[in-house]
Amino acid sequence: MTALVSPTTTISFLGPRGTFTEEALRRDPELSMANHKAMSSFVEVLAAVGAGTSDLAFVALENSIEGTVPVTVDQLIFERDLIILREVVLPITQNLLARPDTTLAEVRRVVSFPHATAQCRGWLAQHLPGAIEVAATSTAEAVRLVAAGAEGAGSAAIGTSLAAELYGLEVLAGDIEDHPDNVTRFVLVGPASSSIPAPTGHDKTSVVCFQSSDHPGSLHGILGQFAARDINLVKLESRPTKHRLGDYCFTIDFEGHVSDEVVADCLRDLHATLRELKFLGSYPAAGDGGHAIRRTVSESWRAANTWMRELQSRVEPPKSH
Repeated sequence: MTALVSPTTTISFLGPRGTFTEEALRRDPELSMANHKAMSSFVEVLAAVGAGTSDLAFVALENSIEGTVPVTVDQLIFERDLIILREVVLPITQNLLARPDTTLAEVRRVVSFPHATAQCRGWLAQHLPGAIEVAATSTAEAVRLVAAGAEGAGSAAIGTSLAAELYGLEVLAGDIEDHPDNVTRFVLVGPASSSIPAPTGHDKTSVVCFQSSDHPGSLHGILGQFAARDINLVKLESRPTKHRLGDYCFTIDFEGHVSDEVVADCLRDLHATLRELKFLGSYPAAGDGGHAIRRTVSESWRAANTWMRELQSRVEPPKSH
């Protein structure tokens, strides 16, 4: 796989320091070596790429419990001309953090990013039933506010263990998420003019389909293009186009790469029949076993290539006349 970043590459991400986004960046061997630039909102993170103040942006796209992060999706669909270059899936472990010497019984306010709070509803109802929930722009910002005393005595934050270390808080309770399989999918995005990552044999493609008109069977017509070619859909979601009530577009993630002929043929037909087809990228698929799958595909391709070259070497040259 061609390297996407170098130590001089600047990647903007949702700050301040200590967010799950930063944790995901630090866990990826290649992305961890880049220059990371913390920003205060998803909009600013993505806008930095368009403004040229960041080379790339790294944002949360969806969570296995809370679903899509709407602001990220809407920015990619309607506001920015960007493509996805990579995805990273991070298991999420939520922690209740407080200033030293604070006990669980003293906690009256819980501060965090709303998605994080929602992932802990069961635990909070059981252990802190009377606590007031306070929204923050990120989990790390919640930790920073509690550490600074801005939320007053009896306040705690839901955040990462990294944030606890950075801001001097203690972990009152760990693993407080309601579901053990809680994961968040992050994506690395760059300008639409960026080179599309080479196919690996284990890839994903994302597109947005805008219907020419809303009529019976219109969605079936879109999905039928994939079914007819046996292309597996990974995700299908509708989003309002913001033009009028009832007008929706569809974001679709599916297995395969734009360089695959079957995928290219499908997208060609969709482009010809839809009002608009927005390409959001073809990129290596993340998840368990991804590297092993890519390695197996690469080895299989090399073996097939050797086989084909041997066959071609036995073809008689054309006779001269």
